[in-house]
Amino acid sequence: MKIVVLLSRIPYPLEKGDKLRAFHQIKELSKKHEIVLIALNDEPFHSDALEALKPYCRHIKFIQLSKITLLLNLFKAFFSILPMQVGYFYNKKTKRIMDEEIKKHQPDLIYCQLIRTAEYCRDIQGIPTMIDYMDVFSKGVERRIDKVPFYLKPFFKMEYKRLVNYEHDVFNDFTYKTIISVQDRNFIMHPQKEQIAIVPNGVDTDFYHPIEQKKKFDILFCGNMSYPPNVDSAIYLVERILPLLLVRYPDIKILIAGTTPSPKVLALKSRHVTVAGWVDDIRESFAESKMLVAPMQLSIGLQNKLLQAMAMKIPVVTSVLANNAVHAIPNESILVANEPTEYANHIFDLLEHPEKGNQIAEHAFDFIQRNYTWEAMNDILEKLIRNQ
Repeated sequence: MKIVVLLSRIPYPLEKGDKLRAFHQIKELSKKHEIVLIALNDEPFHSDALEALKPYCRHIKFIQLSKITLLLNLFKAFFSILPMQVGYFYNKKTKRIMDEEIKKHQPDLIYCQLIRTAEYCRDIQGIPTMIDYMDVFSKGVERRIDKVPFYLKPFFKMEYKRLVNYEHDVFNDFTYKTIISVQDRNFIMHPQKEQIAIVPNGVDTDFYHPIEQKKKFDILFCGNMSYPPNVDSAIYLVERILPLLLVRYPDIKILIAGTTPSPKVLALKSRHVTVAGWVDDIRESFAESKMLVAPMQLSIGLQNKLLQAMAMKIPVVTSVLANNAVHAIPNESILVANEPTEYANHIFDLLEHPEKGNQIAEHAFDFIQRNYTWEAMNDILEKLIRNQ
């Protein structure tokens, strides 16, 4: 089968969740299908991207969006009914290029990742289409409304309402629908949302595996450190949890690792907190840390950092919200908390009883091997495609 995969970003390097998901889905789908990749790009082009994707794609088309184009897109979207998340990536010139590519390749299926690309395929006739909601953007925006400055609240409220409507409306325009978790599916405001298939992320267990290394840090938090939920979580860890830890452990060390740390994250640096920014191999950050603490408060989707840590036998402490997407068993393969004191108590327990951490890490490793390989996740996608 020939599948056109339409993305809002080039899926390389793998420093963001949508890129990671797209890359591994393309890699797995290419084992049985012919992949035509069409990817928009609003970032500096990575020199290795083409070579990294060539082994899995029969044809690759990158469409560069200039800063002027993006600004015009946003301006037009503001005065339309489109969510800004969608309008940012959409314009008629790019639409014509997309239509030409689809006409040229005559695919058997068009797979769109995120509602950011949905506008390009809503009017497609005669070809089955699939939308991967992945995350529910509306819920993420809603959770941020109370945290943004007062002068931004009207814009966030407007975006929230537009996203709710758009997530509902595009449902009827696609043949198949997928999403990353049951929790996210429940946030879609559509009476037939149960038709949306759950396709979680997986873990590359050949890459993420246990590594023996000297522990330099007590706690790790990692991710795209310009992404608002990650920024919020890093601040929560340092400002709300760390003071409780210092009472018992005055020399405790926290590592915050991940691409493009925002000014708010950089401001967290201290003798207790290292902000590493981009690291060439995130596995070293996991291996050098005694545990991953991810107090996600604004989380949508499924947190890859949790799966990666568990695959490397690093014990994880996270929020109930984040674990709702993972479905790990609390106190067996993961530790969950709701407020700072609970986080602190779990951290104390792991620091003072390393044998408990080892036990949780072993259970977590087994949990990942049973439930979260990319091969298993692709089987779900394959069933949808085969049944079309």
